[in-house]
Amino acid sequence: MEQPRRITDSFPRRRRRPGRIPGGVKGRDRPRARPRAPPPAEEPPPSPPDQALLEMLRRFDLAWEYGPCTGITRLQRWERAQALGLSPPGPVRDALLEHRDNPDIIYSLWHEYGL
Repeated sequence: MEQPRRITDSFPRRRRRPGRIPGGVKGRDRPRARPRAPPPAEEPPPSPPDQALLEMLRRFDLAWEYGPCTGITRLQRWERAQALGLSPPGPVRDALLEHRDNPDIIYSLWHEYGL
């Protein structure tokens, strides 16, 4: 019975030259590269949001009178509700504008779930 073929059988094999170390470097007499500079200091992550703020945003997510909240940000949902004349709560918009860079604030409860 013939052995099964492997995908690597279709590629030509390289032959090693005698006396060469696998993975060796040509021209070892060259000066070594300078060590890399340390990466620049990153900004500290934003502080965790206040629990009262998160509770207010959860209540906004669960209020179906402002329409569905999947697939859009909380600010987009707030603006859509305002355009439809549904008068969404103003403090929600203020909080969303204040914390634009925090994903815990920007996205709704169901952001991580697929549509």
